[in-house]
Amino acid sequence: MKSLKNAQNPLFFSCNKFKRYFLVGSNLAKTKHRVLKIDRTEPRDLVIIDDKHVYNQQDVQELLGRLDQGNRTKIGQKGSSGLSRAVTAFGIVGFVRFLEGYYMVLITKHRKMADIGGHSIYKIEDTTMIYIPNDSVRVTHPDEARYVRIFQSVDLSSNFYFSYSYDLSHSLQYNLTLLQRPFELWSSSAAAPSAEEEVHTASKHDSFDIFEDEGLPTQGEMMKLFHVNEPYYKYVWNGKLLERVKDIVHHDWLTYIIYGFCGQSKLLIFGRPVLITLIARRSSKFAGTRFLKRGANCEGDVANEVETEQIIHDASVMSFTAGSYSSYVQVRGSVPLYWSQDISTMMPKPPIRLDQADPYAHVAALHFDQMLQRFGSPIIILNLVKKREKRKHEKILSEELYPAVTNLNQFLPPEHCIDYIAWDMARYTKRLARLLNLVKMITRPTYISRWGDLGGHITFNGRVQTGVLRTNCVDCLDRTNTAQFMVGKCALAYQLYALGMIDKPKLQFDTDCVRLFEELYEDHGDTLSLQYGGSQLVHRVKTYRKIAPWTQHSKDIMQTLSRYYSNAFSDADRQDAINLFLQVFQPSESKPHLWELPTDFYLHQKNTMALPQERRSYTLWWTSGVLTYLPVPYDEVPCEETMKTVKVRRVNRFNEEIDTYTEFFRPFELTSFDETFCIAMTNSAWVFMPKTVGVDPSPFTVRKPDETGKSVLGSKSSKEETVLQRKTAASAPPPPSEEAISSSSEDDSEEDRDDDGSVSQRSTPIKLLTDSGESNPSSSSSSSRAPVSIFSEDSVYAVSPPQSSADTHEALESHVLTGQGQARVLCREDVLMYREYVKNRYM
Repeated sequence: MKSLKNAQNPLFFSCNKFKRYFLVGSNLAKTKHRVLKIDRTEPRDLVIIDDKHVYNQQDVQELLGRLDQGNRTKIGQKGSSGLSRAVTAFGIVGFVRFLEGYYMVLITKHRKMADIGGHSIYKIEDTTMIYIPNDSVRVTHPDEARYVRIFQSVDLSSNFYFSYSYDLSHSLQYNLTLLQRPFELWSSSAAAPSAEEEVHTASKHDSFDIFEDEGLPTQGEMMKLFHVNEPYYKYVWNGKLLERVKDIVHHDWLTYIIYGFCGQSKLLIFGRPVLITLIARRSSKFAGTRFLKRGANCEGDVANEVETEQIIHDASVMSFTAGSYSSYVQVRGSVPLYWSQDISTMMPKPPIRLDQADPYAHVAALHFDQMLQRFGSPIIILNLVKKREKRKHEKILSEELYPAVTNLNQFLPPEHCIDYIAWDMARYTKRLARLLNLVKMITRPTYISRWGDLGGHITFNGRVQTGVLRTNCVDCLDRTNTAQFMVGKCALAYQLYALGMIDKPKLQFDTDCVRLFEELYEDHGDTLSLQYGGSQLVHRVKTYRKIAPWTQHSKDIMQTLSRYYSNAFSDADRQDAINLFLQVFQPSESKPHLWELPTDFYLHQKNTMALPQERRSYTLWWTSGVLTYLPVPYDEVPCEETMKTVKVRRVNRFNEEIDTYTEFFRPFELTSFDETFCIAMTNSAWVFMPKTVGVDPSPFTVRKPDETGKSVLGSKSSKEETVLQRKTAASAPPPPSEEAISSSSEDDSEEDRDDDGSVSQRSTPIKLLTDSGESNPSSSSSSSRAPVSIFSEDSVYAVSPPQSSADTHEALESHVLTGQGQARVLCREDVLMYREYVKNRYM
C-alpha cells in the first residue's frame, strides 16, 4: 500500500490541545487513508498506536467529525474545542529525544528531482520539528535548547532525498531483481474488525478512541508473517530516528531518506527521449567531515564512502516491465586503513600518520567483506594517490594498502581476487588518454534489460553487474570525481549501446551527450565536495584535460581558501551535528554532554570498548557463504535462488496497487503543464547544441568551439564518416579530442595536482580565442545566422503573412494531391535524390 505515501498532501496533523495528535495519511487520489494516534500525556516516553484499517474519503471524514465532536469541551467553558489542524506535511523523517520528551520531524516542503519508471524522487525543501508532550506534563532541562540547535544545524533542505515507491538505498539492479510476496492487509482478514465495528467500539468512550485494538497482531508480528523488504540501512540517514516506531506502525508510514546527490538530464536522440539519472548515496557509517573522519573504523566502514549509480532509460516507456533500463554502480571511499591527519596545528596539508598497526589487514578485510556481499566479484581498486613525492606524504597510504590487499588475496580463489591498480594522476595528468584506455579495460558490463554481444554475467532476471570499481585518493574529491567521470563515460557508451541507441560502445569527447554527462558529474562532484570538504571542486574535468580557461585558476584559489576556512573553523560543529543526527551520540543526564567530549573517537569505534566474544579469522576473513555464490552478490542471491527453485508469481517490488498513470498525470483533478513537468532537471542536451542553421542535430556528433564562440562540426568530414553519421545517430567521426589530451612531452612532476588545492599553473596554456590557439578572422564574416522570425511584422496587434514562392505552392499542391491518392509521377531529380538517400542510409 505504498500509494498511501504519495506526494500531494499525504498527511496532516489534527490535534486535541492536551491529549493527542492524530496523523491522517492519504494517497494522491484521496481514495485511501490511514490514521495514526500519538499520545501527548507522556513526558518522556513515545506512545504511538496505529489504526490498521484503511479508510475511504467518506469514512475518514466521518471519523474525524466524530473525533472532533467527542473531544469538544462543554458549552460555556473557556478554551478551544474539538480538533484543529496543526500542520500539513509530506512525510515523517523520524522521532528524536534529547533530555526532555520526544520531537517529531516532518517534511513540509519537497520538490521533484527525478523520475524512474514512473516512480518519483523528491528532494526535501523544508522541515518542521514538533514537540510532542503538552506543556502541562513537560519536564524542562537547561541544556535541551542547545541540543535542539545542534540537531537543527543539519540542513535537511540540502541534498536529502526520498521516494514514496522507490527504494533509494538499493540500486536499480537490486530493486528490479528482488522478489516480494504479495502483502495482505489485515483489514481484509478475518482477524481485523470492520469499520462499523471500530466505530461502534469507539463510541463507548468519551474521547472517541478508535485505537482500542490490542487483540490485533502488532506490526512486528506482521513483518514476520509477511515478507517486507528492508532498506539498506548503511545509506539510510534517518534509520535511527525511525527505529523506535518501525515495528509499531505500518511500513507505509516509514519514509527513508538518503543523503548525497540526485540529478537527472534529458538526452533527445532525434526526438527519442532518454533520461540520464545520477544518484549518489553517502554512507551513514563513520560519517563526518574531511580532516575529522579519515580511514576506517574498527567495523570496516570507511570515511567519505559514496555509492554512485548512473541509470539510463528510455523515457518514452514509463514502466519497469516494458521499458528499457540500464544501471552502473561505482564506489568512492577513503583508504581502508587506520590513519588520520594531525590538525592540532592547522596547515593546508597536515602530515598523514598511521594510528594503529594492522599486520593482518583486519580492518581492510572487514571493508572488502562488505563489498563482496553487496557487489560480488571482482572488486577493482583504482588508487589515485601520488607515487613520486619529494617528501613522503601520500605515498604512506599506498605502501600500506598494497600489502594489505596482497595479504587478503592469498586466501581468495584466484578468479575472485581483488584487483589493485595504482594510477598516479598527478604524474600522468598530461596523458589522461592513458587513464581512458585503462578505464576501457576495467569497466564491467552494466545491468541491462536487453543484451547483444556484451558478455558479462547472465542470471534469471537478465544481465547483471558483478563486482564494482572502488576509486580513492587522499580526500576522494577532485581526482576521484574526474576518474569516476571517465569510468562513467565508458559505461555510458556501453549502456546506450545495450539499449540500442548507438551502434558501437564508444562516445567521443566534445559531443553534446558527453558535455551533458560532464555537467551532471561536475554537479555531483561539487555537491559531495561541499558535504565532506566544505567547498566545491577545486579541480574539474576540464582542468585535468588541459582545456580549462585561464579564469578558472582564480576560482580554484577561492575554492581552496573556502575549503581551508571550513576545515579550520566549522568542521567541528558540523561533526557534532552529524553525530547527534545519526544518533551516534545519544544525550543522557548520566554522561557528559556532546560539547564536553574531547574526541568522538570512541563513538565511532565502539568495538574498541568491549572485548570481542569471538575473534575473527585472519585467513577466512569473509562472511560464511559469500564465496559460494560469487561472482553474484550475496545480497542478491536469495531472490535469484527463489526464482529458480520455487514456482511463484512475481510481484512488482514497488507494490502492484500503485497506478503509475493516475499517480503521475492525476486525471482526477485540474492540473497544468507546469505542475506535470515540474522536475528540476539539471540540463538537457539542447542547451549544448549550436543554434546555427544546418547543424547535425545528433547529440553524438563531435563539435568544437571556434573563435566566435559558436559550435561547429568536427574537422574531419570524409565521405565514409558522413555516411556513417547519416546511418546512425551515434557514429561520429573519430575526433582529435582523446589524442589531443596527450602532450608531446611527459612531465612527471608530482606538484601538478593535489586535492588540497595546490596546482601548477605552468602546465595550463593561456587560450584567448580558441582551444587550439589559432585565430581565423575570416570565419566570423562568413558565418551565417538564421533570422529570429520570417514575418516582416510580428506583434500582439498585427501579423503580416510571409510571401511564398511558386515552388512552395507547387510542393503544397503535390502534398495535398498525394493525400487524396492522386500522386504525380516522380521526376528525374526526385528519383536521383531518393537513390542517394537509400545509398547513404542503408548501404
